[in-house]
Amino acid sequence: MTISPHPETPNEGRPLLAAEAALAGGAALSVRQIFWRRFLAHRLAVASLAFLVLLSLASAAAPLVEALLGVDGNLVDLFNAKQPPSAQHPLGTDELGRDTLVRLLYGGQVSLIVGLAAALGSAVIGSFLGIMAGYYGGRLDALLMRFTDGVIALPILPLLIILAAVDLRKLGLPEDLVASESISIYRIVVLIVLVGWTTVARLVRGATLSMKTREFVRAAEAMGAPARRIMLVHILPNVVSPIIVATTLSVGGIILLESVLSFLGLGIQPPLPSWGNMLTNAQELIWEAPVLAIYPGLLIFLTVIAFNFLGDGLQDALDPRAIQED
Repeated sequence: MTISPHPETPNEGRPLLAAEAALAGGAALSVRQIFWRRFLAHRLAVASLAFLVLLSLASAAAPLVEALLGVDGNLVDLFNAKQPPSAQHPLGTDELGRDTLVRLLYGGQVSLIVGLAAALGSAVIGSFLGIMAGYYGGRLDALLMRFTDGVIALPILPLLIILAAVDLRKLGLPEDLVASESISIYRIVVLIVLVGWTTVARLVRGATLSMKTREFVRAAEAMGAPARRIMLVHILPNVVSPIIVATTLSVGGIILLESVLSFLGLGIQPPLPSWGNMLTNAQELIWEAPVLAIYPGLLIFLTVIAFNFLGDGLQDALDPRAIQED
């Protein structure tokens, strides 16, 4: 019997997959390539990312749009209130005669800044407390986790309403800072960060408990590496995936929370526009000029949904079990 130099295999005749082709060519896919391949396969996440990028660029271009239209987003013109769309006002004007498109773009700046800044601040605090609790364990872990449970148990919205009503002058802040238009943005970001770090802290603690038993961490401890270096160099880079996912998913919730506070009159204060206070101003005109409520409400809805889909796509792409399978 003659043995063929090229025996037939069960997979002969079918096209090679991308990973198999790369391995057959002697070049294994990197983790970054696997991430992008899996992320791009999540169509809703890709579409959400494209929408958020376009929204960010449009919001950043608000001064340019204002100059091109020849309008002032804060200029009150009661003679042109509630006007329909026109060449100078593509989305019409609001109840005070201000351009709706320009105010929506400036409101997008505020909402995105608040959402991203508060999410990043919460991630930093949560990561610090979580990695400290997970690595050191013992009494420190018990103390930090009981404190975390206490913050989680608090009724967030009533607490934020109470804190938002605090007079900042009595806290010793400079008068010019308290009187500035941007103080309401700083206030909202700080308040949300103070109560929004708990999810990241619990995720990082759990990941750190698992990671500190790995061989490379044990080896670093045996070589006398200080605890700070072990946490920052060996553990933190390996638990960054859940941090990214949790931070992305929290942005949508923060934007929604800011809109609720602004709708209640305790968030972003006029004349600085936000989607929430635009809804507040439009609630009395819901039958007379419904588009004034539809535009900011629709943008809030689409932005929150987009961040949620983006978080889902990142979660799938950064799943270590899926990367190992690929």
